[in-house]
Amino acid sequence: MLAALHFPAHAYSGVAAIEPQIVDDSTLKPRSVAVGGATVLPTTRTIPHWWGSMTDPTNGASYGYNMVGANPYSCAGPDCTVVIQVDIVPLIVNIGGLSFSGSDVLAPTLASPVFQGNDYGATLFATAGAANHPRGPGGLLSQGDAGQMLQLQDATMRAQFNQAGQSSYHLILLPNVLPAVTISVPANQGTLRQSGRGVVFADVDIGWWSSQINNLRNQADPTHLAMFLTDNVMLYDGNNPSNCCVIGYHGTKATGNGGGSTNSNGNAEVQTFVWASWVQPGLFARPNGGTSWALQDIHALSHEIAEWADDPFVNNAVQPWLTPTAPQYGCTTLLETGDPVVGIGFAMGVNTYQQGSNPNGTQSADGYYHPEDEVFLPWFLRTAPNTVSEPTQSASANIGRYTLMGDLNPFPGFRAPATGCQ
Repeated sequence: MLAALHFPAHAYSGVAAIEPQIVDDSTLKPRSVAVGGATVLPTTRTIPHWWGSMTDPTNGASYGYNMVGANPYSCAGPDCTVVIQVDIVPLIVNIGGLSFSGSDVLAPTLASPVFQGNDYGATLFATAGAANHPRGPGGLLSQGDAGQMLQLQDATMRAQFNQAGQSSYHLILLPNVLPAVTISVPANQGTLRQSGRGVVFADVDIGWWSSQINNLRNQADPTHLAMFLTDNVMLYDGNNPSNCCVIGYHGTKATGNGGGSTNSNGNAEVQTFVWASWVQPGLFARPNGGTSWALQDIHALSHEIAEWADDPFVNNAVQPWLTPTAPQYGCTTLLETGDPVVGIGFAMGVNTYQQGSNPNGTQSADGYYHPEDEVFLPWFLRTAPNTVSEPTQSASANIGRYTLMGDLNPFPGFRAPATGCQ
């Protein structure tokens, strides 16, 4: 039975697998959350970061923000290139008699655009302009960086601050693989579910899961990004497995301020981390480029790393925003660059993992990785015209793009600054 359905998980010893609950696609609401938060003191015991501020012209308020890397407005020469080590901990999750191993997706993650260089001058496919986020044709992407081989977040930050081209401005992620950790989920804290295409996944209570991540992150190096990697593990909240699915989150924790050792001598540790799950093709994505085409493989991880880079300490606030492309977030003040565009993305790199048919015989995979589009700072701060970011592919009244995809993002709400809400 397990072999016939091509489950991504394996039975673990001595425990009989429970029957997964088949769920309707309409009940699967992919989203991300942010956890924790820290007031960052002058410290060398965290990741390299910089502070800036901009004024929102619609309300006259000035908003400060912390971001990862070097300050593109003041750095010079080699100081503009920042390398951050990423400590990757694969998580092996035992639940309902099956085992979902982050080690299984480690190699394709390391081979993905998150860590490997690609040319972001163009893409073959991108999300098309329909509510169900199908696949559409691609085109020019970050034309200023055409011909260069860049990691995904490096290309994203360069476009966000109009550094595309020959600039020495870079944010480079250096992966370190740490030993895998096994987490066994009690029967009352999670269950097995199955998508409409036969993909079985773990559905775990977010509160219980976060307590496990908290225990692990306490052991991490604060000058590195701690990254926890799972395979087909989704989270639910409200003690209701039907409230699915959180696909990843990022967060931070400071010590010396009620959260740990008080012997910091003014140089407290501030640990940043991300958890994200590899998403098997067919869990969300419909066959033949249908609903949520881009929500597969590294989509969740690209979302979390981008949000970590633009809001590493989970304390960047902006004027409230709302978007019809992601109503699950409601009206929020968080500067979360991935939330407005969850499920919207493009094709990049060559992916050879899980490229066969779905368990029910349909096809969702297409041989590429599927990074998420990312919203840029000027969108949140209502900057128009936008002279902060890389220009749009075609000349436009607002000059600069509001997302990485620019003209390739088909939704009108991302061709102009954010709209307000209450």
